[in-house]
Amino acid sequence: MLISYEESLKILHSHIKSYERIEKIALTQCLGRILACDIKALKNQPEMETSAMDGYAIKFEDQDKALKILGATPAGTMPQFEVTNGTCVKTFTGSLMSLGSDTLVPVENVRMEKDQIFIEKSVKKGFAVRKIGENYKKDEILLKKGTKLNYSEIALLAELGFFHISVFVKPIIGVLSSGSEIKDLGETLDNPAQIRSSNHIAIANLAKNLACDTRVFPLLKDDEKATLKTLESALESCDILITTGGVSMGDFDFLKSAVKEYEIIIDKVDIKPGRHIKIAKANHKFIIALPGFPYSAMVMFNLYAREILNAWLCQEKDYITKAFLQGSYKKKTPYLEFVACNVEFKEGRILVNLEGKKEGSSAIINNLNHKAALMIVPKECEILENESLVDIVFMP
Repeated sequence: MLISYEESLKILHSHIKSYERIEKIALTQCLGRILACDIKALKNQPEMETSAMDGYAIKFEDQDKALKILGATPAGTMPQFEVTNGTCVKTFTGSLMSLGSDTLVPVENVRMEKDQIFIEKSVKKGFAVRKIGENYKKDEILLKKGTKLNYSEIALLAELGFFHISVFVKPIIGVLSSGSEIKDLGETLDNPAQIRSSNHIAIANLAKNLACDTRVFPLLKDDEKATLKTLESALESCDILITTGGVSMGDFDFLKSAVKEYEIIIDKVDIKPGRHIKIAKANHKFIIALPGFPYSAMVMFNLYAREILNAWLCQEKDYITKAFLQGSYKKKTPYLEFVACNVEFKEGRILVNLEGKKEGSSAIINNLNHKAALMIVPKECEILENESLVDIVFMP
């Protein structure tokens, strides 16, 4: 009996335990890693009012008179002078503002004569002065647990003084593709009935895009005893084992029976592609048995393995959004469908279309090229008309 997609996600989440594997690594090595704790500001930044450009620190009300230059405050030094009426201090970009000043006049706005300046173009009060806490205030949460660290986040951590940072240990995704008809990279195809495996390449790269490490196992031929032994061995070195092929109704679909040696939590779902999916638990580990067609395998990885990883690594489902369909779509099956589509942003709207997408089986791997997304077509829907508002799922 097929269960709904929504029900399958509820079942899956009921079996996901918290992921508490954390390590500390050098800040220089954490690009793309997932933060394992909230990061708070320990102090205001800047701590004192600071100049945003080269100029003269003055009192705002003194712009119509000659101002005596008391001295200068180079960046990185504490101010040595107090600004009083009729005086100013030469101040550089990044320098602290002198006590008593409230405004900075740029150098290009003044005329200098000996030890005095005359302001030829006035500015508003507080001009070019960076206020205390402009960047962030003490105790403000700057980065949340689950943040994927990119160049900007790492720069912020450097500014905060971190040298090592706590990140989640990368989950290990094992990939095991099966089928006597598939050949590995570099192997010769002996006849037209054979194909080169692409699933293990696709799944491994999807996993890497989601901040995981991968273990790609040798291709598995259709052999019942070898399948059981290989499955058991592969599980030892990964957190989630993804298998592709061997889960349908064929005489040689041995993975289907091998997975049943474990705790099956999901067995077939009312969706297209991938309704023959099976998900099993092996203690705290998961086995996700996917169909062998490449498009189907990639879509199902995104819909199920990504759910587990989201929960483990505190990721938000911000890759699902609304879009307007350009053109129409006639439903092909009685199931909930996930259809490859093109996405474009135009005049403030997210648009999707099916231009260049081929119709046929779930073997059409190139339908996910060019950063394609998945359009969700509801089970009860028969036709989506032009300008229909649809849900779309972005691939990793």
